Amino acid sequence: MEIRAIKASETWKIRHEVMWPEQPFEFVQLAEDNLGLHFGVFIEGKLVSIVSCFITDDEMQFRKLATLQEYQGKGIASELLNFVLKLAKEKGLKKVWCNARSNKKSFYEKFGMSDTHKIFTKAGKNFTIMTILF
Repeated sequence: MEIRAIKASETWKIRHEVMWPEQPFEFVQLAEDNLGLHFGVFIEGKLVSIVSCFITDDEMQFRKLATLQEYQGKGIASELLNFVLKLAKEKGLKKVWCNARSNKKSFYEKFGMSDTHKIFTKAGKNFTIMTILF
């Protein structure tokens, strides 16, 4: 397994397939993608998991953490999230946060993230904002 920087456009296929297959492909292309840092996990040369990070002042939001279905449950997203949290610490950031799907809240809690109880719905999916402070 290798984690490395990728282009925003390399995240779109997995974003669409895993997170929003019922939406048009353009739905997963963020206007701010060109401002972010994008990382992918490669297994035997195949991109299997992605995340996008956006830094503003002393905090980072990570978005669109997704792993291909056949690779889920193998700890890949956990490795990628650990990588993101380590990166934030190395950059001296004070806070990392994400809009987590409500049914995935317990995954983020394993990394010390806390539910802010700021809940919203997007395209029929329920989300809560999760955060961790350094």
